[in-house]
Amino acid sequence: MKSTGMVRRIDELGRIVIPSEIRQTLGIQIRDSIEIFTEEDRIVLQKYQPSCIFCKETGDLVYFGEKRVCRSCIEKLEKLK
Repeated sequence: MKSTGMVRRIDELGRIVIPSEIRQTLGIQIRDSIEIFTEEDRIVLQKYQPSCIFCKETGDLVYFGEKRVCRSCIEKLEKLK
């Protein structure tokens, strides 16, 4: 993980501001969704990109119920019949 040397405080509502330099570098725009998760003792923020629940591919997705599945995985599942 690369250190930026930037420190931000958490406000009274638990919010932090992601510096514009970091947002620009990562292509994060206003109203983009951010995924939040932990890795060991770290909090990780990353730009949310919907992906297939099976292979994590981000292109050519369709919905199966509320889940996203790529067409390639759908074809593989159909062959299991």
